[in-house]
Amino acid sequence: MADLDVLHDLRRRLQTRSSRVRRLDAYYDGTQRLAALGLGLPPEMRRLQVVVNWPRLVVDSLEERLDVEGFRLADTADTDARLWSWWQANNLDEESSLAHLEALVAGRAFLTVGPNEDQPDVPVITPESARSMVADIDPRTRRVRAALRLYNAPEHGGAARSATLYLPDRTVFYDRVSAGWRPVDTIEHRLGQVPVVPLVNRARLADRDGRSEMADVTGLTDAACRTLTNLQGAQELLAVPQRYVLGATREDFVDEDGNPIPAWEAYIGRILALGDPDAKVGQFTAADLRNFTEVINAYARLVSALSGLPPHFLGLVSENPASADAIRSAEARLVKRAERRTRAFSGAWEQAMRLGILIIDGDLPADAARLEAVWRDPSTPTYAAKADAVAKLVAVGILPPSVAWEELGYTAEKRRQLADAASDDPLARLMATVGATDTEPTTTDPSTTSEVLSA
Repeated sequence: MADLDVLHDLRRRLQTRSSRVRRLDAYYDGTQRLAALGLGLPPEMRRLQVVVNWPRLVVDSLEERLDVEGFRLADTADTDARLWSWWQANNLDEESSLAHLEALVAGRAFLTVGPNEDQPDVPVITPESARSMVADIDPRTRRVRAALRLYNAPEHGGAARSATLYLPDRTVFYDRVSAGWRPVDTIEHRLGQVPVVPLVNRARLADRDGRSEMADVTGLTDAACRTLTNLQGAQELLAVPQRYVLGATREDFVDEDGNPIPAWEAYIGRILALGDPDAKVGQFTAADLRNFTEVINAYARLVSALSGLPPHFLGLVSENPASADAIRSAEARLVKRAERRTRAFSGAWEQAMRLGILIIDGDLPADAARLEAVWRDPSTPTYAAKADAVAKLVAVGILPPSVAWEELGYTAEKRRQLADAASDDPLARLMATVGATDTEPTTTDPSTTSEVLSA
């Protein structure tokens, strides 16, 4: 298939999916408006429409627990310094969060890898949105056969004015002209694979496009929005006790100058007496609005059950505060969902780093398949509890200090600083050796310690 045919095919796919992605973006941003607000709500009440942004809560609560802390090569205990320097050079501390967020919202994001003209020893790794990029996946090998990135120009009504076509042996750049798409540049990278990696959320065997993390709660969000909007209308009309007057005339609602009293003054109770002795004044009982709040709480419980969010995330709290064990138990499903996402996203980041090695070094090491991403623990134990558990594992020799630092959540740079400090301290070197080799507590010979200190 010619390059232009591939471009047009991928562009059609992207246009087909764009409306779905825009709808998901609207739910995440809280700008999705309901098409039907119920038969009992007049059009004038639409200005009271309320949007409850549960989709953003579901996505953000999961994304906040996804943090890459480094990459470990085969047969090494610590993370690789060169790969982490690439991570920092591409600002992926911030950009990786955006990539994870995009994948959770739209079901898919992309990572592109290419050479760096300014820093030849550092590849360019760029997260891309599913709104502007699409890839063709081989169903047998699950590898990318081609990918397209469109660049929209606001001054042209948002229409695509340029494009980048990624192929296994080259990358072609196009500009939009009156006659169609015109190639303006080509990079012959000869990698043998497309330098684009999909970052897919909730893929299935028969559907590699992924699914949005918000898919289960959008319907409940619409239902809650309708209930809240109806509650707004009820507050406006029925929450305040309504008064009625029988036997009064228009002349009873004028001031001392004969001018009609404004409606708002009568509404807030400025009329406390009438001149007509035959007139009767009464009051209706205000409506009880708890039926609305009970319905909203029911929807919130369903959202909690479907999304794995703890009930207190959705404002469902009891009078008795939960214990620490109860809170950890409530977060168990959310933690497990985060662990599943780290497993799914690890493959994409590891493949991006392998592409970076291939671009910079020209080939991959024999054990490149054993490259692994290191993630921060998605659970939320207290620091004291974590430190106590790690200290006990080091004391019995199960963990060396370098791994203990990683378990405590120290960054790769912090771990290197601690390792350098330990290497400069003879006593620390001795204690590290004891902690890494002994399985039972041992006593240290003072003379041995003195010899080490004097060395």
